[in-house]
Amino acid sequence: MNLAYAWIFIALVVFSGSAGDVLLAKGMTKIGDLDLIKAKHGLLGAIRAVVTSYWFMGGISCMTISFFSLLIALSWGDLSMVAPASASLTFVSSAIAAKFILKEDVNKRRWVSIVLVCVGVALLNG
Repeated sequence: MNLAYAWIFIALVVFSGSAGDVLLAKGMTKIGDLDLIKAKHGLLGAIRAVVTSYWFMGGISCMTISFFSLLIALSWGDLSMVAPASASLTFVSSAIAAKFILKEDVNKRRWVSIVLVCVGVALLNG
């Protein structure tokens, strides 16, 4: 039963981590170049731009959920299973989210690497 709980929290790590990555990327795109903001409004202006960004703060919240989910998954599963599964599956879901949500160009080589990562995770946990 603990293994099932570990996989539930691995899934939560993957989805919240990927959501955090997407939200942070979107937030930083919306905020713009922090060096320009800092030059114009000073360090406090740059900090204010980041802290008041809903996208950025949502990303931080998702990354926090991901971190604590990882801790819970590690309490129920072996490190040799949880670490590779959560890290590699987050890579896969982030690439998919980048392609379809952020409209980034994900090249053929990256898709091949995603397939290889999935095969590797299956071999580790099979």
